[in-house]
Amino acid sequence: MRRLFAAALLALPIAGPTTAIAQPEAQASSWGLGLGVGYERRAYRDFDNRARVLPLLMYENRWVSVAGPGIDLKLPDVGPLALRLRARYAFDGYEADDSPYLAGMAERKGGVWVGGALAWQLGATRLSAELLGDASGNSKGRQFRLQAEHSFRAGDFELTPRLAALSLDRKYVDYYYGVALSEQRAGRAAHAGESTVNTELGLRVGYRLASQQLLMLDLSGTRLGRGIKASPLVERGSETGLRMAYLYRF
Repeated sequence: MRRLFAAALLALPIAGPTTAIAQPEAQASSWGLGLGVGYERRAYRDFDNRARVLPLLMYENRWVSVAGPGIDLKLPDVGPLALRLRARYAFDGYEADDSPYLAGMAERKGGVWVGGALAWQLGATRLSAELLGDASGNSKGRQFRLQAEHSFRAGDFELTPRLAALSLDRKYVDYYYGVALSEQRAGRAAHAGESTVNTELGLRVGYRLASQQLLMLDLSGTRLGRGIKASPLVERGSETGLRMAYLYRF
């Protein structure tokens, strides 16, 4: 359940995608309820960055796991590899009133992403990969994520640093960072997005308050690829995020 909680924490509205896969702790079902809050400093010009609060629901049994806005269907393991079919809702995008610079831009919507994921556990180290496509048809894009993380304990705390690379195709970048001819203005030229790769460093800290209660903090920094930094909508080459959550496990 702790890894499932981490997946839900990373799936808060201000977060990027996650490839965390819950390890089966028992054949019986388990579930939990909690509350998460997150803040991200986005790269869009003059963007109105706001903290967001999201109720968290976690559920897991032998065949399925639910973490926040995502659901995994568990497939039979292949040797040391855990395989999943995945669907999740991503809160990407913006509205024109999120920034004065975005005035006149059409809304960019989030959407449902579906695909597959796999993970390989090597002691305290976990390697994972995720390939998803936009099933909602908004961006019609695809994304591929590779991630490595390592957990270790320090007293009552569990620390998990991670390193990830996220490949975004041309359609994704063009939808969220491109400027159509009808949207160009003085100081905002038309722009077509290109595929790119973002790199992320993060640290997750967990603390067990009691046998059924868990607190978690996640810090992240993402270096945006050149395909995004070239957009006239962007004013910085990186994004940072902070997420906190509380879970009660029943």
